[in-house]
Amino acid sequence: MSSILPDPATGSGATREPSDVSVGQLMGDISNDLSTLVRQELDLAKAELKQEAAKAVPAAGMLGGAGFAGYMTILFLSITVWMTLSNLIDPAWAALIVTIVWGIVGAVLFVRGRQRMKQVNPIPERTVETVKQTPAAFKTPSGPSH
Repeated sequence: MSSILPDPATGSGATREPSDVSVGQLMGDISNDLSTLVRQELDLAKAELKQEAAKAVPAAGMLGGAGFAGYMTILFLSITVWMTLSNLIDPAWAALIVTIVWGIVGAVLFVRGRQRMKQVNPIPERTVETVKQTPAAFKTPSGPSH
C-alpha cells in the first residue's frame, strides 16, 4: 500500500510518492507548515484582541464618566456640608473643617495604598522559574550521571 503526499512546493494540491521525498524535504515541509500555523494563530489572536478592544473602549468611557460623576457628587456634597456648617460657625472655619476631613481621607487612602503596593511583586516568579527550566529540557545527557 503506497501513500501519496501533497506537494507543498506546487501549492496546487499535486501529489508525490513518499519514496521520492527526502528527509530534508519532509523537515522543510514540517517547518513551513508550522510557520504557517503559527502565523495564522497570531493573526487570529490579533483579530480577537482587536474585536475585544472595540468592546472595551466604550465601557472604559462609561467608567470614566462614572468616575467624573462621582467626583462631582463628592465636590457638591462637600460644598453642601461647608454651607450647612456655615450656618452654625464662621464660613472660614466651616471650609477648614471640610478641608481637614478630606485631608484625613486622602492620607488614610495614601497609607493603605502604599501598604498594598509593597505587597505587589512585579516579577512573575513562576514564569521566570519555567523559563530557567526550559533550556534544561532541551539538553541531552552527555554522559553518565554521578
